[in-house]
Amino acid sequence: MHIARGMLVSLQVRMFDAQGNLLEASEAPLVYLHGANDIFPAVERALEGKAVGDELSLRLEPEQAFGDFDAQLVHVVERDRIGRDVTVGMQVGGLPGTVGDTRIYRVTDVADNVAVLDGNHPLAGMALRFDIKVLGVEAASVEELAQAEAPQVPDFLRPVAPHDLHDGDGHEH
Repeated sequence: MHIARGMLVSLQVRMFDAQGNLLEASEAPLVYLHGANDIFPAVERALEGKAVGDELSLRLEPEQAFGDFDAQLVHVVERDRIGRDVTVGMQVGGLPGTVGDTRIYRVTDVADNVAVLDGNHPLAGMALRFDIKVLGVEAASVEELAQAEAPQVPDFLRPVAPHDLHDGDGHEH
């Protein structure tokens, strides 16, 4: 059986940076519904037609993965606006004082009176290599097709948000 739209696909995935350092590896098989836009479009295209046992190594440029680094998403805010106990690595939902901002910001630096909030994905601006092995391919059940609205793919293989990414074909997704 070959990977096609509507197939439930199980993968073993390892993700590396451009220098070959292992960033993430699936411990259990990663399962996704092919054609449901659960994973990066470039990865889904590369898997089309593959079968159990097939392996591939795929390099994604930043715009195909987590996007380019956007300096406009880095903000210096007064610590009092997010709490005196703010620490590096902490996550903040929305930029303090901004209505309707649903982005998650990471605290990347803390000084006496200010904190630096970064709304970029931690892997933004990075070229990545994915080593993938196809472990299983089966037709999705009616229930699984219905659950496609709530994918269970890990964050490191999923786009940040459709409006944040381009898949290299010149238009937004």
